[in-house]
Amino acid sequence: MQAEEMEVPVINNLNDNGDRQRPKGKDVFKDQQKESESSMESPNLEFEYGDTDTLTAELSELYSYTEEPEFALNRDYFEEDFKSHARSRRWIELSVEEQKAYVMQLLDALEVTDRDKRLKVARAILYLAQGVFDECDTEMDVLHWSRYNVFLLYDMGIFTALLELLSMEIDNKEWGCNTSNSQACSSAMRKPAISLADSTELRVLLTIMYLIVETIRVQTEDDRPEWVAARETFKNELGSLLYNGEPFALLLFTMVTKFCSMNAPHFPMKKVLLLLWKTILFTLGGFEELQEMKVRGREHLSLPPLPEDSIKVVRAMRAASPPASAMELIEQQQQQKRGRRSRRPLVKQDSLDTYNERDPFKNDDVRDEEEDPEDTDGGIEGEVDPLDRDVIIQPPPPPPPLRPPSERVNFPKGLPWAPKVREKDIEHFLETSRNKFIGFTLGNDTETLVGLPRPIHESVKTLKQHKYVSIAEVQIKREEELQQCPLTLGEEEVEETPAEILYLGMLPNLSQYVIALLKLLLAAAPTSKAKTDSINILADVLPEEMPITVLQSMKLGIDVNRHKEIIVKAISALLLLLLKHFKLNHIYQFEIVSQHLVFANCIPLILKFFNQNIMSYISAKNSICVLDFPHCVVHEMPELTAESLEAGDSNQFCWRNLFSCINLLRILNKLTKWKHSRTMMLVVFKSAPILKRALKVKQAMMQLYVLKLLKIQTKYLGRQWRKSNMKTMSAIYQKVRHRLNDDWAYGNDIDARPWDFQAEECALRESIEKFNSRRYDKNKNGDFTPVDNCLQSVLGQRVELPEDFHYSYEMWLEREVFSQSIQWEGLLQNP
Repeated sequence: MQAEEMEVPVINNLNDNGDRQRPKGKDVFKDQQKESESSMESPNLEFEYGDTDTLTAELSELYSYTEEPEFALNRDYFEEDFKSHARSRRWIELSVEEQKAYVMQLLDALEVTDRDKRLKVARAILYLAQGVFDECDTEMDVLHWSRYNVFLLYDMGIFTALLELLSMEIDNKEWGCNTSNSQACSSAMRKPAISLADSTELRVLLTIMYLIVETIRVQTEDDRPEWVAARETFKNELGSLLYNGEPFALLLFTMVTKFCSMNAPHFPMKKVLLLLWKTILFTLGGFEELQEMKVRGREHLSLPPLPEDSIKVVRAMRAASPPASAMELIEQQQQQKRGRRSRRPLVKQDSLDTYNERDPFKNDDVRDEEEDPEDTDGGIEGEVDPLDRDVIIQPPPPPPPLRPPSERVNFPKGLPWAPKVREKDIEHFLETSRNKFIGFTLGNDTETLVGLPRPIHESVKTLKQHKYVSIAEVQIKREEELQQCPLTLGEEEVEETPAEILYLGMLPNLSQYVIALLKLLLAAAPTSKAKTDSINILADVLPEEMPITVLQSMKLGIDVNRHKEIIVKAISALLLLLLKHFKLNHIYQFEIVSQHLVFANCIPLILKFFNQNIMSYISAKNSICVLDFPHCVVHEMPELTAESLEAGDSNQFCWRNLFSCINLLRILNKLTKWKHSRTMMLVVFKSAPILKRALKVKQAMMQLYVLKLLKIQTKYLGRQWRKSNMKTMSAIYQKVRHRLNDDWAYGNDIDARPWDFQAEECALRESIEKFNSRRYDKNKNGDFTPVDNCLQSVLGQRVELPEDFHYSYEMWLEREVFSQSIQWEGLLQNP
């Protein structure tokens, strides 16, 4: 599929300056009032970013609310089969040996040919994995027995048996398949609407596998030693080539591509994506493991240690106040008109983008006047009235708090990040300095400072103190050397890491996987409009019988919205993990994935996602707590009413939606960092007003990645934008890492390179293809293959002969050797 085939989201309602156009008429004041209220009342969000949510939340999101009746079905099938084995005893009363014997019996029953019997056995196994909830009194009991049973099931080889069944379900449900298993797919293709019933077997299998992967992945303090050993074994199995000669994740990627190509519309995509995400997270490692791998990688390459632990720095950050809305600015202007003498300086100092209509630097000027009032010039436009000067010079009374003390923003002393400088920056600085003071350059020489004045010496010393060499730069340099000297440097030893094995498996169909994931992300985005030809991602949430009452419709509506949010969460986390792990494994593996994402319109897609009321998305209440697992299987179900459904939960924000937003912002940062052409795409798609609205979310980590995206395009937005957004500029200075000689805030030496997207991407693609060809192409160019000239070793080699050679060899000897007379005299004659 070409990039043009993907829908390119158009960011509508933007004027030439990239600002949101307001509707005309009476609605203008209402909109401004709503924005003002939301921005003034938005609280600090106590959100802790991590690999996943709590285990209970992750397990509850596996099930849709329409699957609720199946909990009782699983229990009934288990009890029906268990009675004949245990005779009025409960599962939790059996000894370990008796439990293993029963699991073995279930394992044997999984191999029957009757699909209905197999499904009943699979449901009984699922009930065990769900924690035999009918025998438990509390949610903690359910989680305890679920964990115990999952390790028991894995120990008895259930996962391998389920994998065989899953492979059979996938392979046999394709077009042109004549087996009985193709009935579900063919019937689903003929149906006008696909429902839960079309994916029953797949949902049961995937649910058990997800429970096994997620439960074993999460480590607890009271784990038994055999469980710790089982975790390492299972992790190695999932990441290695034990399953049909490929990692388990590739089977799930295949399911995603088949679903998106409309060959299997009944696949339960939410469960597939959740299982795929957790499998990648388990086998490759989460964010903290990545940080440890990065530290070890730098030690291995003899690079200096990281200046700080980025995870700790981000967690210690505090959020800034959101940008002022138009309504707040109007109120501020009216206050100033009513009386300047009563104006309180620095009242809105901690908010972003509050500026005066006359002079955006007024607050700074006021501070300068307080320090040295004699240096002021009465003719400067925007200066305060001389009558007011005495009032301002005197120490002003402390302003009343705008918020409770707990919400006040306190930035730590000093900047949070150590500044960094690249080798290229030092070279560029010296090249400019030599041209200015000497008149010629010395190429890439960063040591020779002859003829340069003393301040330049000090500058170079400071730059070198903060020089940072990344693992990626070392990998690029090494790759250039290998390309230039393929004979002398020899073969590269590639470590068989889980990321390397996964990349090798994904490489042949990488573009298909990326496009399929973006298609699903587009279909699940809240800003996407329903289209007849779009992918139906609701196959595993719609019931067989559509709702007939208002209450049922509300419940299904919440379920559908929740379903889409979970899909966005899984895809965003999956893409971010792949990008981070491939970048650490080898920079060109990261570059090829990111290039596929860019060509499939990932950048405008993410901007389209954020072009909504982001505060509403963050605080969405698409959850029904009483229906969440394991609450719904332990407690009595209260009567649901329209009021209780509308109220939702009491949480301040929706964890998964905030998690998704941060992930998408991080992906956008990774795609655009150090890429001039992609940065210009952000400018062309008018991303600045969209990103600025995302600053309304008072969460430090989200604001950091928004500010990073604004920083890289600031110099291209023009002086007027910078002048009008000084508080955003200040926030960038306070929160984002500094590159010492980066003039992002001024744009004086604006990048003069033309925006040649095609040339830059083609040059990058050429480097990627050389890397893949050198490392992974088995049919290499024979010109560089070494030749063996030793007669003894050549004759000693074993030659693979065809099978028919052994049958005809004796006949050939008889015909060509024994029956031919040899002219011995001819051998003695001179040639």
